[in-house]
Order: sequence, then C-alpha cells, then structure tokens
Amino acid sequence: MSLQLSQRVQALPPSGIRKFFDLVVGAKDIISLGVGEPDFATPWGVSAEGVYAIEHGRTSYTSNLGLLSCREAVSDYLAARFGAQYDPASEILLTIGVSEAVDIILRTLLDPGDEVILPEPTYVCYGPLVQMAGGKAVSVDTSESGFLPTAESISKVVSPRTKALILCSPSNPTGRVIPKETLSSLLALAVAEKFWIIADEVYAELVYDVAFTSMASLPGAKSQVILLNGFSKAFAMTGWRLGYLCAPHEVVAQVNKIHQYSALCAPIMSQYAAIEALKNGMKDLEIMRQSYHHRRNYVVTTFEEMGLSLHAPEGAFYCFPSIRETGLSSEEFAMRLLEEKRVAVVPGSVFGLGGEGHIRCCYAADFVLLKEALSRISAFVKTL
Repeated sequence: MSLQLSQRVQALPPSGIRKFFDLVVGAKDIISLGVGEPDFATPWGVSAEGVYAIEHGRTSYTSNLGLLSCREAVSDYLAARFGAQYDPASEILLTIGVSEAVDIILRTLLDPGDEVILPEPTYVCYGPLVQMAGGKAVSVDTSESGFLPTAESISKVVSPRTKALILCSPSNPTGRVIPKETLSSLLALAVAEKFWIIADEVYAELVYDVAFTSMASLPGAKSQVILLNGFSKAFAMTGWRLGYLCAPHEVVAQVNKIHQYSALCAPIMSQYAAIEALKNGMKDLEIMRQSYHHRRNYVVTTFEEMGLSLHAPEGAFYCFPSIRETGLSSEEFAMRLLEEKRVAVVPGSVFGLGGEGHIRCCYAADFVLLKEALSRISAFVKTL
C-alpha cells in the first residue's frame, strides 16, 4: 500500500486462537474444542429481561459507568459471593466484556516502556494489549511450578519499570486456580515493590473441588488490586458483551476517561439482563457448573488413558495436556489432528512461555461430540 499503517499494529501477531477458529468456520464435519465459549444458551429468564428492555424502549445510552442499578447488583454479588467490597457509585465500571476492561486499564496505567509481568502460559490478549498501550510484556514461565505463578519467580523479574502483574485465575488456558496462600504472597510482593495486580477472575464461578479466593478479598488488597470480571462465562452471555472493572475510585475515574471516548457505555439491554442474572440466575449457573465438572472429570480420565499427562484443571472449562510424548510440536499436532481426524484444538505455543508441547482443549462442548472428539484424538495419538 502507498499509504502507511501503524507499525505498532503491523507488528502485532494475529490471535492464535482465532486462527484455528477461522479454519473450522462453516465446516460441518469438524468437531471444535478450540474456542472457549459455553455450549449453553443464555438462561431464558436472563434473555427475557433483555427482550423486555428492548420491547419497552430501553435502548438508550446509559451513564458512562453503566446503570447504577446494575452496578449495585454487581456490588452486592461481589460482597456476598467473594467477600470483595466495592462502592457501586464510584468503584465499578461496566465494560464491553472483560476484553475492553483489560485494554482500558492497561492504557490507564502504562507510560511508554513500563513493564507488565505475565505468568505464562496465559490468555492471548494480554501481551498484545500491553504492547498497544506502549508497555513491555515480561514473561514468566510457570510450567515448572505446575502452571502456577510463585512470588519467588515473579520477584526475579521485578524492575524499577514494573507497573503491573496480570493474574488469570482460574486460568485460561490451563484451568489452574491460584491458592489463597500464593495470592497473599503475591500481594505482599506487590505492596513491597509498589506495582498493581490486575486480577482477571472471569471464570471465578466455574471452580471444581477446590476453594476459590478472590484476590480482591484479601486484607489490604483494595488499594493494590484492579478486579476484572464479567458475565460471559458463568452465565453463558458471551454475545451480550458485558464485563466490569472494580478499583479505587481515583483509578475508575481515570479509566472512565478512555471508556467514555472509545466506547461511551456498555449496551443497556445487556445491563438489564445482567441484573436478572445476578439476582435470579444462580440455579442456572450451578446446573452449568455441574455439567462442566462432569465433563472435566471425563476429559482428565480420558487423556490419562491416552498416556498424555496433564494437571487436572480446578476451574474454567479448559484442559492443557502435554503432547510431548508424540514427538510433534503443538502446532504440528493441532494441524495434523485437524487434517487427519477433523478435530480442532489450540496449540499451546500461542499462550506464551511453557505452552509449547501442550494443546488447549475446551470441554464446554456437547457431551456426545466431546466423547467423539476424544475418541478421534486417542486414535490419532496411537498412530504417532
């Protein structure tokens, strides 16, 4: 092209997850365990509230922060469910999904050259968004500690330019849940070294067999932690595009400057639906969680029977088995599995350090299809 584009954008790699998603779009004979999305429809009571809002003309802009009634519902929910206390009037901002929340908090925190620590493997959006905000992502390989960050490993990369640490618990892609004692030690490190912790807890409701602790519930956390969460995963509301950011009011006021210019507000009908989800959607949530739990158990057992080792995921709806025994790279494994057995998974290499030699499989799929996909994977592994 004769007209130039941003070098910063051109340097960004395309999403490795979306690459494999695009390969299967429109293909009817492929079973996809690639994209992390619930296989449930949004509970009807929640959807009906969104429909009711549209039918009654509630289709306008809201406050930049979002409907106060929705923020109050979020505040009550966080306090009751996780012991995290936030003022709905000034410490909660409703965003267009958690992805927007990640983007605007990084743009709020970072000056050019500031560093953000990423325990990897981790969700693919963090590094590119750090880069787009002018920062530098500093990766920490967690594969030798069971895919869990430790205060010791994080402390080794802290520098005078460290501005934040991003934690995703339960983790995408590994499903690991960071224990309370580890969270406490990481918070102590952040206080001592004076950097923020951005806690992405969008999978907090999808936890199995272990206790979940919100980073925002720890003593002294509120002045050091930015909490991100949303409705996509727990309530099967991916397309409604609604998340939230919680932080001290001084931080929210600055974040809101970017939000009001770039997004204005989250969709109003989604906000009304979210109120219904928080007030009356817990039974539906538990039904979905139990279904994921059942599928988690089946997937773990089946991969172990194949001879592929993995850390049993305690949360989310992903497993991250090792495929090193096959002798293939994660990309080779994923491409050959797609071509030969018509099953789509995501190469672990796209999730950063420690991801190579693994694949991410999303088990939020119809159980019949999930069984067939695992049968095909097992047959493929036997050929290697």
